[in-house]
Amino acid sequence: MAAQGPKQPIGVFDSGVGGLSVLLPLRRLLPAEDVVYVADQAWCPYGPKPPQLIRDRSYAIVEALLARGAKLIVVACNAASTAALSALRERYPAVPFVGMEPAVKPAAERTNTGHVGILATAMTARGERLAQLIDRFGRGVTVHVTVPHGLVELVEQGLGESDVTAALLAPTLHEWHEAGVDAVVLGCTHYPFARGVIERLAGSQITVIDPGPAVARQTQRVLDETGLTRPVAPSPSAPEGATTFLTTAEPAELRIAVRRLAGAALADSAAFGYLDLA
Repeated sequence: MAAQGPKQPIGVFDSGVGGLSVLLPLRRLLPAEDVVYVADQAWCPYGPKPPQLIRDRSYAIVEALLARGAKLIVVACNAASTAALSALRERYPAVPFVGMEPAVKPAAERTNTGHVGILATAMTARGERLAQLIDRFGRGVTVHVTVPHGLVELVEQGLGESDVTAALLAPTLHEWHEAGVDAVVLGCTHYPFARGVIERLAGSQITVIDPGPAVARQTQRVLDETGLTRPVAPSPSAPEGATTFLTTAEPAELRIAVRRLAGAALADSAAFGYLDLA
């Protein structure tokens, strides 16, 4: 692994396009940084997969990102953070990692009814970390955890804001409404791309918590603390950092998804390529 320096890129990875919900606030917060984003779409979704498989995929992706000079790696996937983040930090002690965790603390702080809902992946729902967070921050709060099976796939297909997604989520959100849930945690990076449906079904009294912006801020803090933040050129016309997208599936399909979810400006300015992890 090459020595880390401020001019090297940030690495980001997810099982698919969900990590865009982290990349977008990261890009707004740190526009000068180069970013390499890996979407492991050949193995998406991670949530139902065995933990060891997710760890093995994470190791392979991290190796690919380090080979491309990554100075810090954001695990922009709740399932991978649950299954692999601790193991990654142990295997690569010199690499700064930033991961995802369900926003139990802010939800517990914001609820007025004492009822919080978490839309999670299967891996996150059965993971020890979620149980620890509920035990630590959920005292006196009833936490309702649901795994909306199929939602990740719908987002990958561009159907996050569709009637199909509404039909999938309606029973859970109706049940939560009846229970008095007034704070909903998006416990998967794909789920912000269904936020419109969630807010429409849940009603205006619900606070929806997307951890993506907080993860972007944590990334900035870690870069600052480690001296790895890329210096911003004094000229206002200085070019923004480059974004490279790599996928284990079809680059052309990933470009379409990025355009749909993140906008034409990013999709048209970024580079796209295939990543062979075989």
